[in-house]
Amino acid sequence: MTAARLVVWRHGRTSWNFEGKFQGQTDIPLDPVGIEQARAAAARLAALRPAAIVSSDLQRAAQTAAELARLTGLEVTYDLDLREIDVGSWAGMTREEFRVRFPDIQARGDAGEDYRRGGDGETVAELAERAEKGLRRAIDLVRDGETVVAACHGLAMRVGIARLVGLPAAYWEALGGLSNCSWVVCEPGRRGWRIVEWNAGTLPEPVLSDDR
Repeated sequence: MTAARLVVWRHGRTSWNFEGKFQGQTDIPLDPVGIEQARAAAARLAALRPAAIVSSDLQRAAQTAAELARLTGLEVTYDLDLREIDVGSWAGMTREEFRVRFPDIQARGDAGEDYRRGGDGETVAELAERAEKGLRRAIDLVRDGETVVAACHGLAMRVGIARLVGLPAAYWEALGGLSNCSWVVCEPGRRGWRIVEWNAGTLPEPVLSDDR
């Protein structure tokens, strides 16, 4: 019997994506471009005949998932563990503002150090652990031969999937950033979950991500 398939789908564009601002868990909606991206991607994902749809409860992901739900007639299950990383007080800051204000933290990140975002936010390791839990709960919603789509966020996707497939943290950055409304397909292999498609669906759209 064919095993279950997991499709993890990044949300459409927001105004903060376009402006290069850290979003974290700030609840920013899709902009008009993001809505059109979600509609176009949903039409393609509907062809996979998903049996379940799961989403972060943040509205940029929820709005994206709603486009697929509209086409498939499925209800969306919301999972807070699929939220983006909590960036604390850095929310709304542009990457350039961050580099100017916090050159020491930028240097630590460039050196590969994991650090708590915004003073009271999360580390990437904490994000990866909870995002993997959310993805595994999504998988549990479907049976062998079925597909589940999980609407998520750029960094949460990247590190949650990395943990799901057993990739050590030192290699997480080998996985490139994800374009708005692109998706990743994972399927079980002989030794656990594996990635069979990465950044699928919308290339060559630019990557507008706050996952650095």
